[in-house]
Amino acid sequence: MSYTVREVGNAREFKQFYQFQNRLYRDCATYVPSLDFDQKHTLAHSPCLDYCRQKLLLCYNEAGQVVGRCCAIINPRYNERYGTRRMRFGWTDFIEDFDAAKALLDAAVEWGRSQGMTEIHGPLGYNTMYKQGMVVEGFDSVPQSNNLYNFAYYPAFLERMGFEKEADWIQYRFDARQALPEKLHRLADLLLQRYHLQVADINALKKRKDLISKFFKEYNETFLSVRNFVPFTEREIAEEGGNYIDRLSNDLSCIVLDPDEDIAAFGICIPSLSRALQKANGHLFPLGWWHLLRAQKQYDTVDMMLVGVSRKWQDKGLSAILHSHLGRHWQELGVKWCISNPQFEDNSALKVWDAYEQKELFIRRRVYSKTI
Repeated sequence: MSYTVREVGNAREFKQFYQFQNRLYRDCATYVPSLDFDQKHTLAHSPCLDYCRQKLLLCYNEAGQVVGRCCAIINPRYNERYGTRRMRFGWTDFIEDFDAAKALLDAAVEWGRSQGMTEIHGPLGYNTMYKQGMVVEGFDSVPQSNNLYNFAYYPAFLERMGFEKEADWIQYRFDARQALPEKLHRLADLLLQRYHLQVADINALKKRKDLISKFFKEYNETFLSVRNFVPFTEREIAEEGGNYIDRLSNDLSCIVLDPDEDIAAFGICIPSLSRALQKANGHLFPLGWWHLLRAQKQYDTVDMMLVGVSRKWQDKGLSAILHSHLGRHWQELGVKWCISNPQFEDNSALKVWDAYEQKELFIRRRVYSKTI
């Protein structure tokens, strides 16, 4: 069968683009849909589009049915920071037909070449705040609400097209009821005393108007050395940052302040929303809002979202404070499971999971790349 790839050109096609994956994964028990209004806003009005260029592509079969989608992206701030001419692909889904997948990615590559790009990598969003990383292991796991899912044939098709592994992210699932080693709690208490640190009252912090800017200033500096990271702009911080700050609670998150009341470390967790989003099936109405609200009040699983230590406090063991504090709260709340945020497999911070005896590999994600 032959396939045709065209750029999205009107509102009807735009809707087909952001809803295609829900049809593709309709009978998949491990897929977690995004809300339609989030998708529409992101693809048309994200502050990242102040500097990113994109081309939304749809793949059609001979009968005129949509069988795939791909967002081809060029992030000039990334290329300037890393001295490359790279494009990226995101929001990429396709039926189980190699020719359809190849037609879609070939069209993305053709556009990238016309813009002077020499490499392609992905799946990635505009920046690291968006869903990224193709699942290559853990297909039976229901992912976190802010992470991708894909069928097992996706990586096989990409590798057949000549894409190669650039890097892998690792996620663990661990029993939040297990007692952490007493020496970890002692270390946390010692560090708090030695460096005159304090665990902040998050409810008080949220009243401070400078919190979002202060938090993401530290976030930008903390992740400067992380592969593919590009610091967020002020507009990105103002819009995307608020989504995280609003979710903070003393029960599930931990922010450590230094003697100057600057952020020294942070561990941001939220109740798992994956099952609620499955029930909502992309829509807030009529009952999607109720499922999401209920999930934030009745839960047995928490998702780690953002975890980091300020650059000036790195290599001092402050992650022990985060895990000691969070672990105690999880046990008080009766939380059963925690899913770690994706971390690159060569990240030295992965050693912290050695403190958890009862853990398992949850999902392995991969970013692919190739020369074009």
